[in-house]
Amino acid sequence: MTPIDRRRFLAFGGAALAGGALWTAAPPASAAPPASAAPPAATAPTGPAEWRGGRSANGWPVLTAGGAPEFRVEGSGLTVRLAPAAAPVLLHVVRRFLYEVEHRVGPGELTGHVEDRRVAAPYESAYLSGSGIALRPLFYPLGARDGFFEHEKAVVRDILADCEGVVAWGGDLMPVKESHFHVVEPPTSARYLAVAAKLRRWEDAPGRGAGAVSAFTG
Repeated sequence: MTPIDRRRFLAFGGAALAGGALWTAAPPASAAPPASAAPPAATAPTGPAEWRGGRSANGWPVLTAGGAPEFRVEGSGLTVRLAPAAAPVLLHVVRRFLYEVEHRVGPGELTGHVEDRRVAAPYESAYLSGSGIALRPLFYPLGARDGFFEHEKAVVRDILADCEGVVAWGGDLMPVKESHFHVVEPPTSARYLAVAAKLRRWEDAPGRGAGAVSAFTG
């Protein structure tokens, strides 16, 4: 799939662009995007496919709704369903994103755990395990890059640095999806547990947690 930039995507009126999927079942009939959102033929998506595994692509177990409780995002009116083990890290990502990149994220624009097994890229299976999130996915959809200004990308890089490599950003993945973040380490790894513990301490320490740190002033 050839990435397209966001401006080009918007030129085609797309807010429902789905990415190509090449690995499992045939797409459901209801998955086709509206005609007004059709991208150029060279980038046309094949539609979502069903994820059949018991684990998501990042190795986390697929959860039912009961296994992914709802967490409140401090400093906002938002909530998100996540695997409890993923919450300390992904909530840090969300809070810093809201404070420093995009404060206009409204209800319905933050996606965590889902039970719908249709995915348009393997890494989207992280939503099934509650170990991935998407922030404003209609604004930063699969296949569209350059949705952020350079200073916003700098903040995203700083957030990833906080996470010490245990979180991947969809802007670095193929196909690109700049709204997407997921945990890359298993929940029991010592490396992941150390980062999660650090971010919990930051939230309890004045001047360290999300909202108190800045990518540009430290």
